Parts: sequence; C-alpha cells; structure tokens
Amino acid sequence: MIGCRVLPIFAYNYLYRMDSKAFKKAIQQGIPDTLPEMPAYDKNINHAPKRKDILSKEEKKLAIRNALRYFPAKHHAKLAKEFADELKTYGRIYMYRFRPQYKMFARPINEYPHRSQKAAAIMLMIQNNLDEAVAQHPHELITYGGNGAVFQNWAQYLLVMKYLSEMTDEQTLVMYSGHPLGLFPSSKNAPRVVVTNGMMIPNYSKPDDWEKFNALGVTQYGQMTAGSYMYIGSQGIVHGTTITLLNAGRKIKSAGASGSLAGKIFISSGLGGMSGAQPKAAVIAGAIGVIAEVNPKVVEKRHKQGWVNEVYTDLDKLIIRIKKAVKNKEATSLAYQGNIVDLWEKFAKLVGTGHVVSLQLGSDQTSLHNPFAGGYYPVGLSFEESNKLMVSNPNEFKKKVYESLKRQVNAIRKLTDSGMYFFDYGNAFLLEAGRAGANIFKKDGSFIYASYVEDIMGPICFDYGFGPFRWVCTSGNPKDLQLTDIIAAKVLEVLYAKAPHEIKQQLRDNIHWIKEAQKNKLVVGSQARILYADADGRIAIAKAFNKAVREKRLSAPIVLGRDHHDVSGTDSPYRETANIYDGSRYTADMAIQNVIGDSFRGATWVSIHNGGGVGWGEVMNGGFGMVLDGSADADKNLEAMLFWDVNNGIARRAWARNDGAIFTAKRELKRSRNLQITLPNTVEDKLLNNLF
Repeated sequence: MIGCRVLPIFAYNYLYRMDSKAFKKAIQQGIPDTLPEMPAYDKNINHAPKRKDILSKEEKKLAIRNALRYFPAKHHAKLAKEFADELKTYGRIYMYRFRPQYKMFARPINEYPHRSQKAAAIMLMIQNNLDEAVAQHPHELITYGGNGAVFQNWAQYLLVMKYLSEMTDEQTLVMYSGHPLGLFPSSKNAPRVVVTNGMMIPNYSKPDDWEKFNALGVTQYGQMTAGSYMYIGSQGIVHGTTITLLNAGRKIKSAGASGSLAGKIFISSGLGGMSGAQPKAAVIAGAIGVIAEVNPKVVEKRHKQGWVNEVYTDLDKLIIRIKKAVKNKEATSLAYQGNIVDLWEKFAKLVGTGHVVSLQLGSDQTSLHNPFAGGYYPVGLSFEESNKLMVSNPNEFKKKVYESLKRQVNAIRKLTDSGMYFFDYGNAFLLEAGRAGANIFKKDGSFIYASYVEDIMGPICFDYGFGPFRWVCTSGNPKDLQLTDIIAAKVLEVLYAKAPHEIKQQLRDNIHWIKEAQKNKLVVGSQARILYADADGRIAIAKAFNKAVREKRLSAPIVLGRDHHDVSGTDSPYRETANIYDGSRYTADMAIQNVIGDSFRGATWVSIHNGGGVGWGEVMNGGFGMVLDGSADADKNLEAMLFWDVNNGIARRAWARNDGAIFTAKRELKRSRNLQITLPNTVEDKLLNNLF
C-alpha cells in the first residue's frame, strides 16, 4: 500500500515498543529543565517559507520576551540569542531546539501516558497532525495550507502533551491560539479541551495583522482542522472533491445523462495538504486529472504516495499523454511540475486548432487565502526565486502575483468561452483575482464563475444536511478501519431504502464511496475515514460504532469529527455560506452557536477559528472531536451533539429561504420531539418590484 503507514501489530511492537517507556517519560516531562541538543535542520522535508520582516525593533524584543516566558531565567541568555536568530532567519520563533526526537505519528491510544482515555485520544490526533507523512511543514508545526498551525512553537506542543498526560475527566485544557492557558476544574460532561485560534478584535483581522501578531507569538492561524487536531491527511477532502467532480460532471452536456467523466479532462493546481486530494478524486470519479504544482518536493511526495500516477515537466509531452488518455478513456492522474498559468495558457493557445481535445472541467486549489507568503507562486519566476522575492521585496512579489492571476484568468476565460465548466474551489481564487483587477466580474459586480458551494455543494449537500463526517480508529489497527467501513455501508443502505427521492443520489454516492474506500488506499497517517452524511446518517453510524466498541468488535475507542467545511460549522461568504442569499452570508452567528451548542451536548473537544481556506478575517469556523468509548454516556452525547451540529445549520439555511434546507427542516419537525424551527414566509417578487 504505497504511502500508507499500515503496520501489523508484531511489526509495530518490533519497531516502536523498545522506546515506549522513554516516549512516555518524554511526554510526561513536558519542557525539559536541561536544554536539549539542537537537532539538525532537515533539508529533506518541506519547510515553511520565511515570513515577512514586519516587526519593529521594539516589537522584536517583545516577541523574544514573549517566547522566553516558557523557560526559567537560567536559560534566557542562551535562548534569547537563539530566538533572535530564528526570528531574523525565518520570521518566526519556532524553538527548533525543543523539537522532539521521537518519531511523530499517531500511536495506538494506549501507548500514550494518560489518566483520561479521552485525553490520550487527543494526543493521538495531535501527533497525527504533525506526522511528516501528513503535515505540510512538520518542523514548523504547520499541517496544511501554508500557515495552518497546530501550535506556534515546540514549547507549546511539549506543555500541551504534558497537560494531557496529567488530565482527569474532571478537568478542561484551555487553548489560546496554540498556547495552553492551563488545566481548569470542570465536570465530566464538559469538553476536555476548548480551542480558540486567531480570535481577533475585528479591526485587527487583516492579513498583515496575522503576520504581526503571529510573529509576536500571541496568535495563530489554525486553518480548519490543523489547529483543532482533526486533520486526517488529504483523504479528508478527497471525498468532498470526488462528490464535487461527480456533480460537476452531471452539469456538462458532453457527459450525457449519466454524468460519466470517462475520457473527460479536469485541470487544476496544487498538490499540497488539501489540494493534493484532487488527482486521487479525479481518478475515483473516472476522469483524467491534470494538476500543476511548482514545488518539486510536493510533487515527489504525492507521486511516492500514489496520489499522482505520472509526473511531467514538458508541456508538449504532457499534451501527448493527455490525448492518449482521452482516446482510451483512462481514469488517471497526471502532475505537471511547473506553473499552472503556463498550463492554462498552453491549452488556451490550442483552442480551435484541432491539436488537442477540449477541456471539460477546471478549477484552482492554490492557497490564495495566503497569496503573498507561499500560497501562490507567480508565473515567470522559479520556485526558489519566488521564495526569495516574497521576503526581499514583498511589494514587487505582490505585483508579480497580481500579474500572474490576470494572465491565469484570461486563459481560463478563453477556455470557458469554448465550453469548459470552471468553478471556484473556495480557496479565494475569485476573491484575490478580483483584487488583482482580473477580468472576472459581471456588470452587477458579482463573479462570472460560481463557487462550487453556490453551484454544487450548497444546494446538493449542505442544504440537505450532508457534510464531511469522519472518524479515526484509535487502535491504529487497519482491521478496525475495515470493520467501520462495513458498518457504515450497512447503515447507509438501510437509510437509503426509506429515504425520500430528494436525498437518494447523495446516499448512493456515499454508499459507493465507502464500499470502494479500501480499494482506493486513502490512509496516510492515522487509520481514518470520511464520508458525507446527514444528521440521520451520522447519528446511526456513530451509534453502531459505539455499540461495536462496547461489544469489543472494535478493539479501541473511535474518535468522531468532521471537516469544518460543513453544514453548520462555518460562516464563510465565499465558500461554506456562499449560497446564503438573504444578506447574512457575512455574519458569523452560526459558527459561534455551533461550538457553544456542541460544548454542552457532550463534545470531547471543541474549537473555533478565525481564518481557514479562504483567509484570515474572511471566515469563522468551528469544529469538534468526540470519543466513542462504548459507554451509555457516549450514546446519549452523540445523539444530542450530532443532531445539533447539523440542524443548527439547517435552521439557519432554511431561514435564508434555501429550498433544500426548508425541505430538510420540515422533515425533521415531523419526527423530532421538542424541536421548533422558525421558518420563513415568502414574498411575491411582484409586490417588491412595485415598491421601487
């Protein structure tokens, strides 16, 4: 199984049991009293780009003063100089000296020293987020998206793991943007961890504010599932990307009534932590995925993991290979190691010449929420040149980015004019291209292309309650994961038999997905799975898992979670709530209410973040984790919490007059005792038109 860390139990014991005691001791020690040796800077893994030099001299002193808070005075003289060097060299203080030397990966739950099994599960999730096979910049504690951090520095990691090893089921760990504020007394039914990331006063939530306050060491960008310990590798978005492509295929005429993508080309960019899902999803959907990526190390990683079938650096050779794939109707994935603009322009020049088959689908998944610090690389500069320019001359780099975006849009427009269906993938591509002055607006000021939430995921999935439900087998045993797949498929088949026709297709897609999951080799890191399910499906699957844990058919607890990219967890006007048209798409009440409600309905941990896939200050998103330990309490909590976690969003979407959400709300009202939802009355257009 290429790229998957799947070890039989005897192999696990042989490789890792020897240092089990030392590992537990290191966790319990926290920040060591004696300074450890400085580990070598590993050039073989991806590192975060240098951040911009944004602090004044006095602010740099403050950043170092802040960092030294974690250490006794006896170490200050040595560490002050060291941290000053890090700040100068990298633009941040990561505290590399304190990076643990044990292997970072999701161990079986009982390998963690703990007094609370739920705390051990959280330790497992944290280590998975920082696994070198999973994380984008693991030594900078960044999981994905260029800046999605688990912690700001290694001292925070060490202290958090120590707290979790000591925590009881009557304590709660409070996390302030990576900083562990402390363990506080609480009840057994309270969350074991409460996480906030990037909670800023609104007037201080612009991109440069993140640069400044993150450099000071007082806030961080948690992305969506990085800072909430719920990342499961690219699998976490493969399924959503697959559903998106399947439904995009159903929109193009050339796909026919079946929506088949056989022989159809999908072009996009990005092979990072999230965007790396695209080639795998294209193959699962039956298409030819052609994905551009400028970072050679990322291309190599995805190719080794089996997420990309072939790699090309020559555009002419790539075109020849694409034509062959189209002719044979192959389901395959091809990486172009180069700039996406060059790829788009190559296809645009060939429009109408007869030298290449036409494109059907296009998108973009570069990290344009972070366009000037490694999220987007402009055409005309090498990867290395860009990394230097973004630091040495930020204004010139920004100019290059905007020129590149304008060229990219021009090429895309030529292709859409010839019949390609293009959708924004919620990565702020349209938003940033608009800011660049690209030709991307209609006369009324709206974008010429719909986002995938407006066109696909919102009306088809979110409004009906379907979203990215996920789980992790804390045993680390692939057999447990296989059993959960079987359980989930059976549950969905039962629900499908009695489902209304409005959600039959959604259930069909997910039944097919989960039955094919093992074959598609999606596991990288923890033994995890994801599928799209509504409240009924999530509750029924979770109950079945909890029962299997109780009956010891599953050998260890299951951690439930979801991507924040869901029905109810996130307020994001250019992505998750892009299909909210009552004017409330810029409000964030839903995400805040989601986390508050989950907190007192039994979630094991909850998180709320400023930022995410569309950018700092552009989104508010909330998440949760829940440990199913086989207990009666877990049965009660999962029903209460999962019901709220979905239906909070359904009620809001129904109030926004979304037809699918109104249908879902009315269906729920008929069968749920103690539920009342405020539903909208509709107004005739003619009445309003006559007023003005």
